Amino acid sequence: MLRLLLLCGALGCGADRAAPLAFTMLQRTRVSKGSSIFWGNASLDGRLSHLLEGLNVTQVLPLEPPDAWARRQQDVTTYLLYFGQLVKLFNKERPMNYTQSLSCRLGCRLFPNGTAHSFYEVTLNGTAFLSFHVPNATWERRWPGGDAVAAFAEKELMKYPKTTQDLQHFLNTTCVDILRAQSTVTGKQSSRSHAPLVLGLILGTFALLGMAVGIFLCTGGSC
Repeated sequence: MLRLLLLCGALGCGADRAAPLAFTMLQRTRVSKGSSIFWGNASLDGRLSHLLEGLNVTQVLPLEPPDAWARRQQDVTTYLLYFGQLVKLFNKERPMNYTQSLSCRLGCRLFPNGTAHSFYEVTLNGTAFLSFHVPNATWERRWPGGDAVAAFAEKELMKYPKTTQDLQHFLNTTCVDILRAQSTVTGKQSSRSHAPLVLGLILGTFALLGMAVGIFLCTGGSC
């Protein structure tokens, strides 16, 4: 038994305990000929917490009571319908005969030593488009060649508190607090008060994604 324990220590058995807790969200939109298709998911501490398919978002983990969750679902559906109408309007003004795929990946990680790391990345057609530098609350272009569309999107996103200071606060504070609530001694969720904040992040991502897609459609690929 002693030999087994020594071997286990040498091989790093139980190393998963040192793995960081994470809240991660992935939301994707495909725009083609004036139509929008949505899908994505969110995971909390490695467990699927929310699922987005079309206009429907499902709460996989029981983070909110049924009545509150019903209101959240309606908010999401209303926004996505509004977003779809905007895309159709943009397409009438400047028809796009090709497909655009936009992806947002964001979240935070909490390490065993108490440090945290937050991130927000946007890709367009599989290529890095923009990223959010959380410490300075600034957007940075990732599109190769300094494309004018990426520059225009960066400039627009830097104008609004909700896409700078508010986003920084959420990723640096709210998101990390959600994970701290998960890292209790019992390993159980310590409070449900954070659930609306998790869903608020989802709605905030939809809003930012809509702005990014709208910018690209309005510019028609050139600024």
